[in-house]
Amino acid sequence: MTRKKTPKTRQQGNHKMITLGRIIKTGGQNFIRNASLSIAAVAVMIITLSIILFSYIANATFAHTIQQIEDKIDISVYLKDSVTEERRDQLVADIKKMGNIRSVEYVSKERALEEYKAANNDDIDLLLAISQTDNPLFALLRIKPHDVDRIEDIRNYVEKPEIKDLQADDTSYSGDRKEAIDNITKSTRLLQRIGVLGVIVFAVVSVLIILNTIQMAIFNRREELQIMRLLGAGTWYIRGPFIVESILYGIVAAIISVSLCQALLSVPQAALSTSSFGLLDINYANEFFSQRLWSVLALQLLIGIIIGAASSFIATRRYLKFKTSK
Repeated sequence: MTRKKTPKTRQQGNHKMITLGRIIKTGGQNFIRNASLSIAAVAVMIITLSIILFSYIANATFAHTIQQIEDKIDISVYLKDSVTEERRDQLVADIKKMGNIRSVEYVSKERALEEYKAANNDDIDLLLAISQTDNPLFALLRIKPHDVDRIEDIRNYVEKPEIKDLQADDTSYSGDRKEAIDNITKSTRLLQRIGVLGVIVFAVVSVLIILNTIQMAIFNRREELQIMRLLGAGTWYIRGPFIVESILYGIVAAIISVSLCQALLSVPQAALSTSSFGLLDINYANEFFSQRLWSVLALQLLIGIIIGAASSFIATRRYLKFKTSK
């Protein structure tokens, strides 16, 4: 059985809706009425959301660049000409059984020579010299790891005596190349940590700035709050308009910050063409942002609303507690 609403229940429901409507209306009016404070709060919120958004895009772009670098890292095992096809296939199968193997590619002597010529296409003397001799290159296995931090495990495996006997030369993961790969690995991991830490630090600092800005707005209207208290207004009736006003800060700031980010990303793309600015690939950043425009906007709106509402709630709570203690 469904319980019928009594006139008293309906009256209470209507009263709550009317109160909510008044809170929203008052918050909107305060947003327009206090133009100078609204502009200041929105400006701070724009900076906050823009910092968070740019940090997010930069972190994603760094991750993409790092992935591109890691995709080029591999270990080449150079095989003797005497290694049979059966033994080679067995070696490939054994390597694939290791947990950190993304792929194992066999490159024949002929293909290795073609790749070598393509890589040195500008060196005419070298191409002429190599064309006058028999193919001096070896067939090889090109091993790509999933996790470059564990590439040493692969090297240790292929350095085993029974596998070392099949090799015509040292693996590519040795000497200067090993040092370069190790340095790249350390640098990429450091960049990832710095990117994540940067987003967190900027977010925390920005929230504190917004909190202080909203506290200033509340302090400037303290007489209004005192009058409302004296007239018997409840805590939520006093706090509600400030929360609504702060939510409007977040909504306006989110829209402006996304528009600003879109404008700034499109300008460097036209100016720099297909080039990259250091590790920040502008083209990829613009593509990443464009593909996720609506989801980014929704996320910015959500962040702006949460930051605004939470900051206003904390600021009014502190003020109302202070007034109660008085």
